[in-house]
Amino acid sequence: MDPQTIQRRRWYVLGVLTVSLLVVVLDNTILNVALKTIADPHEGLGATQSQLEWSINSYTLVFAGLLFTFGVLGDRLGRKRVLLGGMVIFAIASLASAYAQSPTQLIWARALMGLGGAAVMPQTLSIITNVFEPKERPRAIALWAGAVGLGVAIGPITGGLLLAHFWWGSVFLINVPVIVAGAAAIVFLVPESRNPERGGLDPFGVLLSIIGLVALSYGIIRGGDKGQWTAVDVLAPIALGFLVLAAFVWHEARTEHPAFDVRLFRDPRLSASVAAIALCFFSAGGVFFFSNFYMQSVRGLSPLESGAMVMPFAVAQLLFSPRSASMVRRFGAKMVCTVGLLAVTGALLGYQFLGVDTPLWVLGVIFFVQGAGMANVMPPATEAVMSALPREKAGAGSALNNTARQVAVALGVAVLGSVISSIYRSDLRDRLTALPESAREAVGQSIAGAHQAGAVIPGARALIGPADEAFVHAVHVAAGAAALIALVSALVVLRWMPGRAAVEDELVAGSPAASEDATAEPADGNQERAGV
Repeated sequence: MDPQTIQRRRWYVLGVLTVSLLVVVLDNTILNVALKTIADPHEGLGATQSQLEWSINSYTLVFAGLLFTFGVLGDRLGRKRVLLGGMVIFAIASLASAYAQSPTQLIWARALMGLGGAAVMPQTLSIITNVFEPKERPRAIALWAGAVGLGVAIGPITGGLLLAHFWWGSVFLINVPVIVAGAAAIVFLVPESRNPERGGLDPFGVLLSIIGLVALSYGIIRGGDKGQWTAVDVLAPIALGFLVLAAFVWHEARTEHPAFDVRLFRDPRLSASVAAIALCFFSAGGVFFFSNFYMQSVRGLSPLESGAMVMPFAVAQLLFSPRSASMVRRFGAKMVCTVGLLAVTGALLGYQFLGVDTPLWVLGVIFFVQGAGMANVMPPATEAVMSALPREKAGAGSALNNTARQVAVALGVAVLGSVISSIYRSDLRDRLTALPESAREAVGQSIAGAHQAGAVIPGARALIGPADEAFVHAVHVAAGAAALIALVSALVVLRWMPGRAAVEDELVAGSPAASEDATAEPADGNQERAGV
């Protein structure tokens, strides 16, 4: 495809890539509202709590473990080719998930979906980096990042609508026609791109990244499931993951053709931005996930109603993400990211005002502030990561950005979930002794288990109120810890991310990280600065 055609079609290409990304992100959140139905032996598969957790975790484990690998493969084999392959795998796995006949089949089908999602996500951002010139790239990345936030928000309401009219498998089946249309558009609109340097593939480095990320992710997920972070089967994979990733860093710093040049972390733009993305999603993602249990169990909202409650988050994403590029041009990425992280900190502190009967508009305000804050963190931080890398390595940079976010969300859900579980059980410990063993285990396991036991076991009905209070108290503690982490993230950005003047000086000096972007013809000085 010639450069003039690419230039004319660039916004159509962005639209196609955004739809591809939305399918992957949407599927993560749309499943959450269907878990209760899948657990039902009559309307679903009769899945146990452990099987439900692994229907989510199997996707996360494969997705996080292979993101980096597919980013590198896209750079070497062709990003469009890998993107189309990922879409096909995702469609096949969605069909398999929709018509799964047992929880085990669903778990394996979800793992296959993780494989497809890992191939899709890094290609979307790397293609954007290659299609758009530096002066327009911040706006394009802002819209891309807004799609991530939009997918997180509209997933629950989409799932609620589908479950209100169709069977549980519809939450997966809806992916197929969207993917078919998206794949057709990719074939005709999206240009092919790859790294022109035909260096070695570094298979050993890729293998180390897979083993390290899978082991680390498994240990994190296992720790969250068990709530016992000192157990051998939790500490061993986490330690193995860190050791293998350390070996990966050592290898990449010494090999002639690295899968990812770890020396790029010397650039404070890249290192501070990756830290900001990871810490922000660790703190906000974990609490955001457990707010679903507050809405559906403590407040008794239906899946559709709880999905509608998240709409303020989506509205904030739609309002602020497209405007983040202009904010960066005016104030600089450092200031915009810092203010956004402080807004996320404030939203997480707002969870302290939630009780068992707090007006629901309070939660809506919290979601809106949280969405506005994250809309001003993701786009400038992502653009800072991508601008620190040459275009031919955009896939590796995109994979680094997405891996940091995905592992951070998994870690946030696992760690903050363990905090919530331990405090919840501690608050109820004395009250559980009066219950039969079966009811004691159900009530003590989770707030959803308490409400299910209370509906069928007379002795457990009296504990629903105390269980709600215990869960809310646990959320207060976890949200407070998350707010502290978000504040640390803001301080990291304020301390280490270069200010606008420092980045401009780097461009003038012609540093390697910025030299390629500096060769583009800017529309004006402010727009060129937006590229960093």
